[in-house]
Amino acid sequence: MARRDPLPPLNPARAFEATGRLLSISRAADELCVTPAAVSRQVRALESHLGTALFLRVRGGLELTPAGARYLSDLIPLFTALREATLAVTAGNRGRQTLRIRSPATFAVRWLIPRLAGFHKLHRNIDVQVMTSFLPLDFQREDIDAGIQLGDGRWPGMHKLRLVRNELIPVAAPVLGLRNRKQLAAKTLLHSMARPGDWDLWLRAAAVRGVDPMQGMKYETSLLAYQAAIEGHGVAIAQKALIEKELADGTLLAPLSPALDLEEYTYYFAWPTGKAASAALRAFRDWLAELAIA
Repeated sequence: MARRDPLPPLNPARAFEATGRLLSISRAADELCVTPAAVSRQVRALESHLGTALFLRVRGGLELTPAGARYLSDLIPLFTALREATLAVTAGNRGRQTLRIRSPATFAVRWLIPRLAGFHKLHRNIDVQVMTSFLPLDFQREDIDAGIQLGDGRWPGMHKLRLVRNELIPVAAPVLGLRNRKQLAAKTLLHSMARPGDWDLWLRAAAVRGVDPMQGMKYETSLLAYQAAIEGHGVAIAQKALIEKELADGTLLAPLSPALDLEEYTYYFAWPTGKAASAALRAFRDWLAELAIA
């Protein structure tokens, strides 16, 4: 039986948040302990209220629209805080352990959250609460147990676990017809304002000339840039580890080489030194270590 969520399920924003995280109406319904039809009604009601589509119905499932991706990244920390407050005043969390994790939104949505169901199956007594922020981790000021951070891993006062290779590759939807580097000059480049130098890094490494690395469309996060690429708006420079699903199912193609490996500059799981790790944190760290790169 699905674990009952501590938040009220029949709420349009809640239905959207669960569906957006899981990219599945049926899985969201299972998490919320309601029917798929109820989730669909709430999502449609929210789209009608907002006056914009939040999902694209594609072969094999759902994809977030740019508006949906932005809305989801804003809602995740809000529902995390609400869930935490609710658990704190209910008796249902007796004997349970809570683990507070902070992550950049793009990594949380595209890598961590899709894998969390596997952790919960192994550790049903541990509630993982995921918050998002692009700011550097600060265990002295934040009420978190651990976090995920992008960088070189040289951070004092932290233990680190390297999670993924940070390989940059140009990606585009099949409809764009991208086949060779010469076409890039005529294509719209898609940028994440959180990673403004990625196109320049890749173009230099690939020795591509005649392409302005700053032209094109700019988005607040990589999450939005990837969604724009999925919808065929241009060519995104993507972190390969965060678009594995789209590459596997052909939603995005990566026809251009090379993949630029930024080596040690990547995503790390980090937790503070100076105090013993809780049993929940050790379990989560060990689970991540099995998923991490060798």
